[in-house]
Amino acid sequence: MSVDTPSGRARRVVVTGAAGKLGRAVVADLREHGWDVLPVDRERTPHAPEDLLVVDLTDQAQVVEVIAGRTDEREGPVDAVAHLAAVPAPGIVPNSATFTNNMTAAWNVQTAARAAGVRHVVWASSETVLGLPFDEAPPYAPVDERYRARPGSTYSLVKTLEEEMAHHLCRWDPQLTMVGLRFSNVMEPQDYARFPSFDADPMLRKWNLWGYIDARDGAQAVRKGLELDRPGAHVAIIAAADTVMSRSSASLLAEVFPGVEVRKDLGEHETLLSIDTARELLGYEPEHSWRDVRTTSA
Repeated sequence: MSVDTPSGRARRVVVTGAAGKLGRAVVADLREHGWDVLPVDRERTPHAPEDLLVVDLTDQAQVVEVIAGRTDEREGPVDAVAHLAAVPAPGIVPNSATFTNNMTAAWNVQTAARAAGVRHVVWASSETVLGLPFDEAPPYAPVDERYRARPGSTYSLVKTLEEEMAHHLCRWDPQLTMVGLRFSNVMEPQDYARFPSFDADPMLRKWNLWGYIDARDGAQAVRKGLELDRPGAHVAIIAAADTVMSRSSASLLAEVFPGVEVRKDLGEHETLLSIDTARELLGYEPEHSWRDVRTTSA
C-alpha cells in the first residue's frame, strides 16, 4: 500500500494508545515514513505526542466520530487504523474492568473502521494467547501461530476474542485487511540495563520463553501491517530475533522444559517465539537487540 493516496495526499492513520510505550514508537515511525498520523489516547501524559486527541474508546460515538474524520480541527478522511490501546496486562484492574474496557474498545474501533469504509486495520494482539505464563509447558518450540489459542487470563481471553472477531468481520466484509500482531514484552533501550540480571535464574523469564520486542521493531511491524494489502484476517507473533538471556536457547529449553519437542535447529540465542510468519507475511525483520546496546555501552 502506497503511503500517498491517488490524489497525492499522505495516507491518514488513527493510532490508538498513542501515549503508551509502543504507541509513541509507532507514531514516530509512521511519521518518519510519510504517514499523516492522528494520535489518540484516553489521557494526555507527559510523554504523549503533543497533538494527541483525548478519546474514550469505550464510547462508541466518540470512536465513530474520530475514525470518520469528523472531529473539529482534526477533520479529514481516514485510510487506516492502528489499535494499540488497552488495559495492558492482567491484574492491573479487576477482571471485569479489563474485559469491559478492552473488549468494548476493540469492538468500537473495529466496527467503526468497517462502517467508515476503512479497509486496513492493525491491532495489538498479544503473546499471551500462546499460553502465557508457561506454567503449563508449550506444545513445542519455538511456539508459533499454528496451535489453538490457550488464554490463561481475562486479558488474554479478550485478545483471543479480538482475533475471532476480526476473522468474522473479514468474513462479512471481504475487502477488509485486518492484522493482529501478537506482541512480546515491549522494551525500550533504557530497559536493557537490567537484562544481564536475568541470567542468574532462568525461571525469572520462563513465563514468556525469554522473549521481548524492542518498541522500534514493534513499530516496524505495525507499519508493515498497515501496508499489507491482502484481504482477510491475519495474526503474527512479533518478537525480537533473540532472547533476553546470554545462555543458549537450546540449553534453556533443556533445563526448564526438558520434555518439549524442539522442531528446528536453534541458533545460539534464537527467539523461541517464532517470527517466521511475520517475516513471510509482512517482510518484518528485527533491527534492534539488547546485545547491541550492551556492546555499545561496554
